[in-house]
Amino acid sequence: MAGKGQTWNLNPDGANPKPKEALQPHKAFSEFLSVAENGGSDLDGAGAPLSEAVLVSLTERTLEGDPPFSELPTPHEAEPRGGSLEVEARSRPLIHPQPGIREAEAVPGYLERRLPTLSRVRAVVGPAKAPGPTALGGGPFSCPSFTQEPQDVTFPLDLSQSEITLSCAASGHPRPHYRWRHNGTDLDFSTSSHYRLEGGSLVIGGPHPDRDVGTYQCLATNPLGTVLSRQAALRFAYIEDFETRARSAVSVREGQGVVLLCGPPPHSGDLSYAWAFNDSPLDVQEDGRRFVSQETGNLYIAKVEPSDVGNYTCSVTNERAQRSVRGPPTPLVQRPDGVMGEYEPKIEVRFPDPALAAKGSSVKLECFALGNPVPDISWRRLDGSPLPGKVKYSKSQATLEIPNFQQEDEGFYECTAGNPRGRNRAKGHLLFYAPPEWERTIQNAHLSVYGSLHWECRARGRPRPWYRWLKNGEPLRPQERIQIENGTLIITVLNVSDSGVYQCAAENKYQIIYANAELRVLASAPDFSKNPIKRNSVVHVGGDAAIECRPQAFPRATVSWRRGAQSLRQSGRVSVSEDGSLKIHNVTRSDAGPYTCIASNQFGVAKNTGSLIVKERTVITVPPSPMDVAVGESIVLPCQVSRDPSVEVAFAWSFNEHAIDEGKAVPHFERIGGESVGDLMIRNIQLSHSGKYLCTVRTALETLSAAAEVIVRGPPGPPQDVRVDLVSSTTSQVSWRPGADNNSPVQAFAVQARTPFSVGWQAVSTVPEILGGQTFNATVVGLSPWVDYEFRVVAGNSVGIGEPSRPSGLFRTKASVPAVAPANIHGGGGSRTDLVITWEPVPEELQSGGEFGYLVMLRPVGAAAWTTHRVPAAESCRFVYRNESVSPLSPFEVRVGVYNSEGDGALSAVAIIYSGEDEPQLAPRGTSAQSFSASEMEVSWTAIAWNRNAGRVLGYEVLYWTDDSREPSTGQVRVSGNVTAKTIRGLKANTVYFASVRAYNTGGAGPSSPPVNVTTKKSPPSQPPANIAWKLTDSKLCLNWEHVRTMENESEVLGYKILYRHSRQSETHVLETNATSAELLVPRGEDYLVEIRAVSDGGDGSSSAEIRIPRVSSLSSAGVPVSEPGARFPSVAAAISSCFALCPLVRRMNPSVW
Repeated sequence: MAGKGQTWNLNPDGANPKPKEALQPHKAFSEFLSVAENGGSDLDGAGAPLSEAVLVSLTERTLEGDPPFSELPTPHEAEPRGGSLEVEARSRPLIHPQPGIREAEAVPGYLERRLPTLSRVRAVVGPAKAPGPTALGGGPFSCPSFTQEPQDVTFPLDLSQSEITLSCAASGHPRPHYRWRHNGTDLDFSTSSHYRLEGGSLVIGGPHPDRDVGTYQCLATNPLGTVLSRQAALRFAYIEDFETRARSAVSVREGQGVVLLCGPPPHSGDLSYAWAFNDSPLDVQEDGRRFVSQETGNLYIAKVEPSDVGNYTCSVTNERAQRSVRGPPTPLVQRPDGVMGEYEPKIEVRFPDPALAAKGSSVKLECFALGNPVPDISWRRLDGSPLPGKVKYSKSQATLEIPNFQQEDEGFYECTAGNPRGRNRAKGHLLFYAPPEWERTIQNAHLSVYGSLHWECRARGRPRPWYRWLKNGEPLRPQERIQIENGTLIITVLNVSDSGVYQCAAENKYQIIYANAELRVLASAPDFSKNPIKRNSVVHVGGDAAIECRPQAFPRATVSWRRGAQSLRQSGRVSVSEDGSLKIHNVTRSDAGPYTCIASNQFGVAKNTGSLIVKERTVITVPPSPMDVAVGESIVLPCQVSRDPSVEVAFAWSFNEHAIDEGKAVPHFERIGGESVGDLMIRNIQLSHSGKYLCTVRTALETLSAAAEVIVRGPPGPPQDVRVDLVSSTTSQVSWRPGADNNSPVQAFAVQARTPFSVGWQAVSTVPEILGGQTFNATVVGLSPWVDYEFRVVAGNSVGIGEPSRPSGLFRTKASVPAVAPANIHGGGGSRTDLVITWEPVPEELQSGGEFGYLVMLRPVGAAAWTTHRVPAAESCRFVYRNESVSPLSPFEVRVGVYNSEGDGALSAVAIIYSGEDEPQLAPRGTSAQSFSASEMEVSWTAIAWNRNAGRVLGYEVLYWTDDSREPSTGQVRVSGNVTAKTIRGLKANTVYFASVRAYNTGGAGPSSPPVNVTTKKSPPSQPPANIAWKLTDSKLCLNWEHVRTMENESEVLGYKILYRHSRQSETHVLETNATSAELLVPRGEDYLVEIRAVSDGGDGSSSAEIRIPRVSSLSSAGVPVSEPGARFPSVAAAISSCFALCPLVRRMNPSVW
């Protein structure tokens, strides 16, 4: 029997078994009231307290949708018959959906109806240990929330599919159950066979447009409330066939415009159009003369041409219906009464006025005109603003597309069609609209009974949205406590019956959107289970202590404190804040001890205790000290403390108020020290490390800090604002501003220059020569005229040389007379009347001005007067002086000078150069030719004796050719000096070649000798020696092969060459023989590579494949060891012998195997 002071232990194991007999809610509630009104003495059945099965049945029936507590007895029906119920604060709540949620929350309507009774119950529920925050069935309570909502569906009417599924799914616990509405009316699944639920989704069997078209909404419900989904529209798409009757022919004149009508059949859903011409697709995308409107489907031809005559067929596609239909052909015929003359444009395709455009949509405007000549189309906005850069045009500009339409794109648009005969215009108004979008939504709210709710939702859209509110899927109406104004909902004096799922609906003519939130109204006694008082609060002597007391209670609890058994009174040192926290200022050791917070409201009292621990203060004994260092050094900043042994200390450093993260591999910084030492080492310190360093010491009780300034000195920073003034041909004035001195005064500056011709930056001479630290300008001297320069300045101090300044602007020195003459004056050659003069051009950086050229002065040796010529090109390096009176090889004195726009400059030293000469006058004699092989011949001749009349000979030129008309070939080679023979290679085999020789000199080539001829040898054998066999006995290698048989067009074999070498050496030895066998003496223990080729008049034939002779003392080509002993020779020797007759080979083998 449960009496006063006793604890109800309802459902102690946390299970919720189904009762054998489900009780009606009012019966269970009456039993509960009976216990409450009789001091807990009433028994259930055979004398037990209110049974677990009763409470479970009560809860389960409520969750399963049985009549709510509105059917339960009202207060006056169940007034207590005497006595009162007193339950300790340790009592468990009757129902535990979540920690802190009591039966008033779990049973809708209970608190509202039973407050008069509960006001006499000192503790209906309490914060004793609960079985966990679980709902019936396990898991925390949560209201329904959609994870999947139905979407708009367009269903192809002709599709063989027999079902439509509108998806809907929601999370929540207990698991939600689902209902659906069609056009605002609940669907009754028990009476309609073609509707069924699969999970939360609606399946429509045998869909029919007359019955099923419209809007659908899904409702998900659990005991915490109902949520309503977005509206999903179900539409049916179809397109019927064209009528089959033939269409009349359209008769037009050439040059006339025409419109061919498509006339789509009855349909539902958007259409796309295409046309065929004589049963072939008609491509008009890139055609400015023809246009297919995707609005009307018609085909427009601006100007008919004879090639347009034929049959035209319109094809219509309904993508939603997944069907295309084709209309009957429309014949287009040409009238015989002449050609239509030119006429002004007539706009036949216009875009709607006004036209609505949704936010973010892609808008296409069509405009097309008939006319002769074919009109041009252009677009503009009538408000004068430019068309958006994002617009796209078709090739003919008949279509204007505005992607991602926004409000700024709204306005009047005009299309102009023009040709030489006139212009026509069409305009229309694009209006922007936007479905609602949330700017502010509502959030879940857990509020205390008697409190107030204030929710506001706000959406943007065009037109402006209007609002309505729903609770648990049903419209919410204003009442005495409920105020609704647009997107604002206010509910005052909350009670548990206000709990539920609320939805704010924002709507305009284009869409409805919903924002969902749960309101949970809570009523419970104080509970410390979630927010217990901190068990140990630690503070240092002289500090301030704060012990929080924040129990969960609905309504808010009243808080008081006591220390031990005595209540605490507020004083100058002790106070209680509004949130119930206890605050003690200037703590002493006597303040240590336990403190208890007592919290109470009308539903009960709870208490919780924590201890205050007082410790000694922490003190920084060795703080960081100021330092002055040079860049690149390493330093240590100390930071050491004295502390209470039981207090843990954490050190942290910051630099110029930015924390130094010691947990990462930060360059330069490293923490060193022990438990009470937090020194900071800075390695390779940089200029950027100058500043304030702060050591912060943190404990659980307090935070201390100490700071020091560190000055880092380094080389100067780069000078600033380098300027160049007063530029002459060789000097300029340079000025600058000093950069940062980096904590060390600047001692000197230096100026550097760069030109397009220099290698990097070079130091330049200045006046004054030495630039001190307070000198900020100088005159640069020794510059080259007419050269582009850049200057920069560097600074130095006692630490070092700093970074250079940024380069000055590019400038050019003034021009002057060139001072450098050309070098390497040479010449000679050319014809007999020419004097050829060459020189090395003057580099651009030494030309000193524009219009640069060369001055050539010449005179015969011994003459007094100079002849002067100007060569105006700066890149010139050659001049030819022609004079018919000049004798061949006449000596001249020559000087080459320079000039530019400023005047004539320096001249070179005198050089002696000879004039040209005549070509040789005689042809070589005794020319002969001889063939050595299939590809070589030698041409020889007799040298020409020198004399002044015959001309000087510098060498000879050999010309050779063939008379083969099918494949003629010619060639030419030169030899210098007194050479009288030349071997010519790379010739064709067995071919007649002709050759002649002529002498040459600087004047050219002389007459050719009479031609001679020779026939080259036949080609060498094309087949290599075959069936090569070998035997190695000690150092004697015997070789044998078959004789090579030649073809008719090949030279006869005269003998053979044996080429052999060490496998690891490149030097090859050659042995020649007339026989088909040979004997080689080779050192033992060495691998040898051997190949054999035939020799003929035409040259060497093809070589056999290379054969490897392994380094085995006795072995044959068959791999069989040979027993004969042999001697080892110190070097390779070879001899022709009959070894194969004396030592038969074991076998012959194909060398290609090796």
